[in-house]
Amino acid sequence: MTMIINRIYSITATEEPNAFMVDADIEVSGERFRSKHAYRESDPHGLSPVIKQWIANHPDFLIGSYMTPAAQTPEEVREQIPALTARQFRLGLVAGGYAPAQVIKAIDTMPDGTAKETAKIEWEYAATFNRTHPLIATVAVALGLNDSQIDAMWLTAVNL
Repeated sequence: MTMIINRIYSITATEEPNAFMVDADIEVSGERFRSKHAYRESDPHGLSPVIKQWIANHPDFLIGSYMTPAAQTPEEVREQIPALTARQFRLGLVAGGYAPAQVIKAIDTMPDGTAKETAKIEWEYAATFNRTHPLIATVAVALGLNDSQIDAMWLTAVNL
């Protein structure tokens, strides 16, 4: 199998010593495409020896420094929390000491209007619940739960 590097767009260091992410235009057996490749200097397989030779032939090519990723905000972390099925969500409430009837009561105390009707439909018919859905915040306030408590209950419910 013939591998050719037509162009290297960037080489960036990673957290691991002697490991890099390489963005390149390559050709493999006559087929050309752009690829992002994880490259380790010690890897003797695949595209790695070709990249190693290219780097040796281009000693002045600027290798980007590794940048520690910025810490995620709590909201960004919550966006990544898995959705719960309706079953998991309700069992999670019960495991946390809350009855589903308390959710219905919380929704019933909302002011009449579209938001209340939407919340009723979401509660009754949603197949899944996302941690960041507005209904979760509404119910949490009514139940006196803070974000940390909801997160803990949610992560427990994922395994139910």
